[in-house]
Amino acid sequence: MILVFGGTTEGRQAVQVLDDAGATYYYSTRGRAQDISCVHGSRIYGALESSDMETFCKEHGIRLLVDAAHPFAVNVHRNVMQTARKLKIPAIRYERKYPPRDKDLVWCKDYDDAVRQLNEHGINRLLALTGVQTISKLKPYWNAPAVDCHFRILNRDDSQQMALSQGFDTRHLVYYQADNTAKLIARIRPQAIITKESGDSGGFDEKITAARHAHIKVFVVCRPPLPEDFVCVNGPHGLRRKIEQLLPEFYPLKTGITTGTCATAAAKAAVTSLLENRVPPFVWVRIPNGEDIDIEVHAAHDGRASVVKFAGDDPDVTDGLEICATVKLKETPDIRILGGEGVGVVTLPGLGLEMGAPAINAVPQKMIRENIEPLLNGKGAEVVISVPDGKEVGARTFNPRIGVVNGISIVGTSGIVRPFSADAWISSIRKEMSVGIAMGKGRIVINSGAKSEKYLRARYPELPEQAFIHYGNFIGETIAIAAELGVKDLMMGLMIGKAVKLAEGNLDTHSHKVTMNRAFVRQMAEEAGICQESLQAIGQINMARELWTTLSPGDMQSLAKVIIRHCHEHCDSLLPNGNLNILLIPDNLT
Repeated sequence: MILVFGGTTEGRQAVQVLDDAGATYYYSTRGRAQDISCVHGSRIYGALESSDMETFCKEHGIRLLVDAAHPFAVNVHRNVMQTARKLKIPAIRYERKYPPRDKDLVWCKDYDDAVRQLNEHGINRLLALTGVQTISKLKPYWNAPAVDCHFRILNRDDSQQMALSQGFDTRHLVYYQADNTAKLIARIRPQAIITKESGDSGGFDEKITAARHAHIKVFVVCRPPLPEDFVCVNGPHGLRRKIEQLLPEFYPLKTGITTGTCATAAAKAAVTSLLENRVPPFVWVRIPNGEDIDIEVHAAHDGRASVVKFAGDDPDVTDGLEICATVKLKETPDIRILGGEGVGVVTLPGLGLEMGAPAINAVPQKMIRENIEPLLNGKGAEVVISVPDGKEVGARTFNPRIGVVNGISIVGTSGIVRPFSADAWISSIRKEMSVGIAMGKGRIVINSGAKSEKYLRARYPELPEQAFIHYGNFIGETIAIAAELGVKDLMMGLMIGKAVKLAEGNLDTHSHKVTMNRAFVRQMAEEAGICQESLQAIGQINMARELWTTLSPGDMQSLAKVIIRHCHEHCDSLLPNGNLNILLIPDNLT
């Protein structure tokens, strides 16, 4: 059993991660203000001191603690760690992402230091964005007769009463609204603002940007240090991986890491071995969603390192392969990425890579560059990725059919491998959709993965993240689940590769089961009235994505309408009491 301390954005994300398991857990907040749906979690309320926390854990069989509370919730951090130490159970800290500390800002180690620095800088008109609970901490500053200080707080009775109890003039209270920092600065015209180092999810950048635009000083109270014993993560993938390691039975299937993440970790370890003359036991890799995950290093020496691919419970033939990186430093600042032994070579168009290039996709290349560049201090590097057994394994994959020869592909759009078990994935879809429905927004948006979800979330920014569900390849099952759960408004995003398979009636689009039928694509093109020259060009394509560049925009639009019509023919009956909209997503996404 797991006990989570939340009340924050990170707490909300932790709930989503834990609900995916379908197992019960507890979610604790001090008050009842946070509106959150825990599908499999039980809510508990009220502050828990160390002794109360210890008693609760014993009575409810808690074996893992997750601290996703606010960075400045010092008492929570202390009590969680004290309880973990006493009961000898692990504690995970779900930390926020923080931008680098800008030297242009005035950094204060605590509130006493903030009072001292405000006075030293002669600030007598201040907008405080540190919250109602900090009014008492800054009282030595604002209680001075010459100071005009405004506090922004939540527009709630309890917040107003707390301000009043500290003797603060309620006429100098202003109330929080989304994106209103710039407006407040323009109205109050302070000499400076003071805020907390609250991280990306705390709106830190928005406050700093507004103050800089107004050309006023910014004072920042540094986040307090965490107890050293915490196991720290800063994103949902890292949280799930740590839970899988520390409480293996909680999830029925384990996640893995992509070959792209392995290659990135190997490259970073190789650079570290060169620059620091040591073999790191693990390296931190920043994956595409911006979070950092730790990857174990298999071996590292003199600019060469390797990582063993772990696919989790996904039946991936690359599981257990050694992914290697050899790095040579250069004086010129460019980073060149090459393919070595066991990395496939591209021989056909349509993969988004040049013919003759190594089959290292764009996202892994970007990951490698972004992860090693900060270590190089302005220098460059040549990075050779190799896979000793890749040639043999690549021959057993789908690679030869799409023109990738002599090895495997280095791939991965998210950096993480979700376990590909039909029963487990479909069960996960049902759980996630239940959460999405519980959020109460009405519309559910289904999509194939991270790339298409990014496009759809930009198109529907008003929807909560829980409304976006990955169907993977299980399109038919996902629509049927939506019907079973009573979804009335279902939007499905399709990339062209899955779209042409679905249009032919393949409700499971996995490449192990079905490939693009070139003859059927040509048939749909004929239905669309495409010219003979374009029909002949379709006969030469190897991947459906080539349609975007092979056909003119007008012909592609006509073909898209036919593809979507055929998809509706096979899918509409699966949602008899709801409305299904289908969107073909362009392929030129980053």
